[in-house]
Amino acid sequence: MGIVMKKIVLLATALAMVSGSAFAADMPLKAVKAPPPPAFDPWDVAFGSAIMNDYIFRGVTQSNHNPSVAAYFEPRYNVTKDLQLYVGSSFESISFANRAAAEVDIYGGIRPTFGAFAFDIGVWGYLYPGGTCYFGAPTDNAGKPLSAECQANFLMNGNAMKKDVSFMEVYGKVNYTINDNWAVGVNEYYSPNFLNSGAWGDYASVTAKYTAPGSVFGTSGVGMYISGEFGRQWLGTSDSFYGVPQFAGFPNYTRGIPYASYDTWNIGIGFTYKVFTLDLRYSDTDLNKGNCNAFTSAFNASGTTNVTSINPGGLGSNWCGAAGIVKLSADLTAMTSLK
Repeated sequence: MGIVMKKIVLLATALAMVSGSAFAADMPLKAVKAPPPPAFDPWDVAFGSAIMNDYIFRGVTQSNHNPSVAAYFEPRYNVTKDLQLYVGSSFESISFANRAAAEVDIYGGIRPTFGAFAFDIGVWGYLYPGGTCYFGAPTDNAGKPLSAECQANFLMNGNAMKKDVSFMEVYGKVNYTINDNWAVGVNEYYSPNFLNSGAWGDYASVTAKYTAPGSVFGTSGVGMYISGEFGRQWLGTSDSFYGVPQFAGFPNYTRGIPYASYDTWNIGIGFTYKVFTLDLRYSDTDLNKGNCNAFTSAFNASGTTNVTSINPGGLGSNWCGAAGIVKLSADLTAMTSLK
């Protein structure tokens, strides 16, 4: 009888457990509250550095075809995911005819995005500290008195350059992303006093970029792109500092010379890995050596055969010719790269 009672008790217990489980399954479950989304942090900072064998700006070397280093720092404020405000500063080593050895850029603007269109509108200041005035005469070619520094210093080839060639530009850019691989862009820059020469400057260009699929290099993490740009730099007439004394058979440009506008283009291939980019690029212009000398006042210009209407002395400069550029850079942002 004891054994029978034990079996009955065990059976009742099992039935109670099954019944309890079924009852629990029929009860409505209390919803689990989803974790709150991460707080939107509008602030970010982009920064980076680069080393290159030549610093080319719109087809013209800024480093006398010698190596250059660069660095930048750019705080950003994202008003929304489609609207960014930014300011920044960058540094590049250069080699100018006035012996300025550094370019310091201060810039700021706004970047709105509308679907596949990304705009960038702002102001850019180019500062060139440490320059020396080179002219070597009491007055410029229009008879305007020059400073004691300008009078005392001269370049051996006869070129002249102001102590301060700093200037500013306003710009607008738009980039259209066609798909994951292709993007095209249009850029416009304007300065009322390009390189403090007295001449206005306007630069417009179109760009294209192809980004290879991530599978090209397997799981290595290496990316690849091909990009190019075609642009035109329009230039006005300089002030009398850069004027040219009248020569027989040449126009009277003592009050300033009409710089030659020119086309420039570049094409290259780049490889990316994490925050690093290796860019290999070819750059060129259609500016001849004589007009290049008149525009750049290159301290190493030479010769007498590169005669043009604005360069009657015939000096020639290779600062505007074909160049190959190898650039290694690292670019980071505080919100992503440093996490």
